[in-house]
Amino acid sequence: MDTIVSLFSSVVRMSTPILICALGAVFSERAGVINVGLEGLMLIGALFGVLGSFCTGSAFLGAVTAMAAGLLFALIYAFFTITVKADQTVVGIAFNTIAGGLTVVLYRVLLANSGVSQVKGFNTVAIPGLSQIPVIGPIFFEQSVPIYILYFLIPVLAIVFSKMNIGLKVRAVGDNPVACDTVGISVVKVRYMTVLFSGVMAGMAGAFVSMGQLRFFTEGMISGTGFIAFATVIFGNYTPLGVLRAGLIFGCASALQYKFQTSGSAVPYQVWIMLPYLITILALCLYHKKSNAPKYSGVSFSKD
Repeated sequence: MDTIVSLFSSVVRMSTPILICALGAVFSERAGVINVGLEGLMLIGALFGVLGSFCTGSAFLGAVTAMAAGLLFALIYAFFTITVKADQTVVGIAFNTIAGGLTVVLYRVLLANSGVSQVKGFNTVAIPGLSQIPVIGPIFFEQSVPIYILYFLIPVLAIVFSKMNIGLKVRAVGDNPVACDTVGISVVKVRYMTVLFSGVMAGMAGAFVSMGQLRFFTEGMISGTGFIAFATVIFGNYTPLGVLRAGLIFGCASALQYKFQTSGSAVPYQVWIMLPYLITILALCLYHKKSNAPKYSGVSFSKD
């Protein structure tokens, strides 16, 4: 039983950065902006979360710093993809490449020689009463604060997406921006808002990776999680609840990867490392025909 509890608790933790990032990305994707730059935004969040915690001695302020950095860099991404109308996929690839190099340089200049091995991170907080429930308690209610925030965000964002006016505007802009502009909806404003929101969420997801586990930054530590989050949006059929389902599947694959690596199996550990990415590719191959992608996904909008 302890093994099962440990496995599923790990699934919750491994799913968290994927879900946080994907829940933000689903809004920008539905508004018609393909955010391939999630990997880079998560890297930025991971570095600035640690940097903020290092400078202030507070995990909370570290998380705020990460989200602010995600917001700033998402603004740059939005400028090139929405205002300049550059190809969104090309900008995303370039953004990831630049973020990878920039975080390495900033880390070596600001943190590598600081003499600090760890910073303040997200501690596990057991919820009184709920954490005592057999099996379920240790899995869901002995986690860190960002995970509890995620529990709250999932239903809230699902309601905003499907029931509220702003969610309707987001979906309408992605499906028919010309009609939206005709009735007075600012397509550019909606797209900017969704990209900035995805940047904040990606920054928080990156901070969870760096401050929830290692409590310090290492080069390339996101290791494709941003790309998995991007795939999660597609596999989740571009809805928050679909993202929840897909994120848990990919989180399970990541958790199993670590379990298999320590199981003493004769299979080389590199095979297990590939597991989450193989499942990602398989899921996309099997699901691409059922995709509910917005009709104007990746298409720049112009009034002319």
